[in-house]
Amino acid sequence: MTMIPDRLHHVGNCIRPPSEFNAILLQATLGCSHSKCTFCGAYKDKKFTIKDRKYLEGDLAFASKYCRHQDRVFVMDGDAFVMPMKHWVWLLGEIQEKLPWVKRTTCYANLKSIKMKSDEDLAKLHEMGIKAVFLGLESGHADVRKSIQKGGTPEELIHHCQRLRKSGIKLVTIVLMGLGEVELSLNHARETGKALTAIDPEAVSVLSLIPLPKTPLGQAFDKGEFKVPDDIGMIAELRELVKYTDLSRGAFRSVHASNYLSIDARFPQDKEAVLKTLDDALAGNVALKPEWMRGL
Repeated sequence: MTMIPDRLHHVGNCIRPPSEFNAILLQATLGCSHSKCTFCGAYKDKKFTIKDRKYLEGDLAFASKYCRHQDRVFVMDGDAFVMPMKHWVWLLGEIQEKLPWVKRTTCYANLKSIKMKSDEDLAKLHEMGIKAVFLGLESGHADVRKSIQKGGTPEELIHHCQRLRKSGIKLVTIVLMGLGEVELSLNHARETGKALTAIDPEAVSVLSLIPLPKTPLGQAFDKGEFKVPDDIGMIAELRELVKYTDLSRGAFRSVHASNYLSIDARFPQDKEAVLKTLDDALAGNVALKPEWMRGL
């Protein structure tokens, strides 16, 4: 008989997308299986591990008693999608049985974790309840991806994201302005926009780079070896991204605290209006967020 704990079993910092603010947070893995991105400071206090099922059994028992008004589950940590199918089938089956009111299960994913799943696996995961994944695309520029040690080529990224979308699983992509430094700024934005157009995700979430201490990129920034575009440079980069991003029907947002200008739009209908707003910002007619207000 599973004992009901007095709280969910979470280890270390828990990170989830803003849209999952009211989701039941089930921590099925610790850390990130990739953990090589030069800009990322998340999960450095954890070694990647798939947690023992006994902890999830306790969490599910807790949620079945205390989380009846929450109809979403977000499975953590950094790329829980990497779990083998046997773990996912067990966990999704338990969610269906113990939390029958849950309508949607989501998680973070990366290129590697999608590549590990066959088309049949992806379809099975969607059928069992995974309705969306959040993927840190970051850049569609080959040299930028290599420099930040993201792993995989733009061609691989596009192919496997398209496979994911064909399964019925919705895709929210996260891109990071500033990774191309000043020199590759517009090229980074342009190639990222082209990748997004080819993938055609349900949503694009834009963040702007803030170099973090104790990360390789942050250390290079402190030494003057990595040049981040200034506020106007970031807006110019964002405009180039918008110009080259065509979505058949998707959200395009730059509402994260790291951005100098917030955009909450739907493409394609709002694209021209967004470009005009960005042109006005570049002309000095739209106020940008001051540096001291930016954050993670």
